Amino acid sequence: MRRRSLLIAVPAGLVTLAACGDEDDSGSSSADDSATPEASGTSAASPPKIVDGPLPAITAGTKFDEKPTVAKGGGDPSKDLAVKTVIAGGGKAVAENDFVVANYLGQIWDSAKVFDNSYDRKTRLVIQLAQGSIIDGWRYALTGKKTGSRVQFSVPPTWGYGKQGNEDAGIKATDTLVFVVDVQNTFNAKASAKGKEVPQDDAKLPEVGTNTDGNAPAIKVPEAEAPKKLVANYVIEGDGPEVGAQDSVLVQYKGVVWNGGKEFDSTYGRKQLTSFSLQQVVKGWAQGLTGKKVGSRVLIVIPPDLGYGDSPPQGSGIEKDSTLVFSVDILAKM
Repeated sequence: MRRRSLLIAVPAGLVTLAACGDEDDSGSSSADDSATPEASGTSAASPPKIVDGPLPAITAGTKFDEKPTVAKGGGDPSKDLAVKTVIAGGGKAVAENDFVVANYLGQIWDSAKVFDNSYDRKTRLVIQLAQGSIIDGWRYALTGKKTGSRVQFSVPPTWGYGKQGNEDAGIKATDTLVFVVDVQNTFNAKASAKGKEVPQDDAKLPEVGTNTDGNAPAIKVPEAEAPKKLVANYVIEGDGPEVGAQDSVLVQYKGVVWNGGKEFDSTYGRKQLTSFSLQQVVKGWAQGLTGKKVGSRVLIVIPPDLGYGDSPPQGSGIEKDSTLVFSVDILAKM
């Protein structure tokens, strides 16, 4: 099982993508994988005052995206949120409620004990900077920072894990935490695939729009018999890494039924990106996205035996034995 970071909450699966039939625990977390900036609940704390320091020195690994070594905190930490841009990037600015892609290290001020880092896992964190999804210190420290930046900050308990601490990570209620975060990318609700358009020359398959303005692409279903086998074709081919069968992904998507082309689900309509494990969705999604490149838009046509068959989710608007058609923009993988 891939160990999750301490900062993140396990994303909730969407009703219309949740796998039916046999379930396993491969996508679940345990005490051993709980070490992350995961929010322990919706914070009611008022916004912190942001100050320049003090912050302990970064003694090694000083380049962007290089695992840092951070000295033990000297003296008493600030009771405010101390934030320093160690390396200033020139990319997009991060906004609250964005999904951020980052590598990070977290340690305890007093002891310099590293309680979590993503560098050793070789898996970047993808997390939404939203209240209740991540500790407040991250939300306030990273909002306004640009991609390509290294940001160091210290988080007092009020904007960290509060009075309960985080026992699994060895974090006490009185501990101030020190983080170094390398901000790789940021995505908001208008995020879109970016890449090379691929010809859609099969008249028997749906045609998907190629707009990249963040609006939902049109899906035109032909007046033809639905395919009996899974279809997973590039509409826009990105140049990112391939998605593996064990990965989780951050996506925009739109789904319609083959018969009539009626939309039944869309992240565009909710104005909210979503993330999930490929082990927690219907087989057609898992098989269709495995091997596809990050940054791509993919047409997926899912026959009933790889979708919901005769047991569609209640209230989804999907009838029994429906063939489903999706446009999926793969924004990032975890």
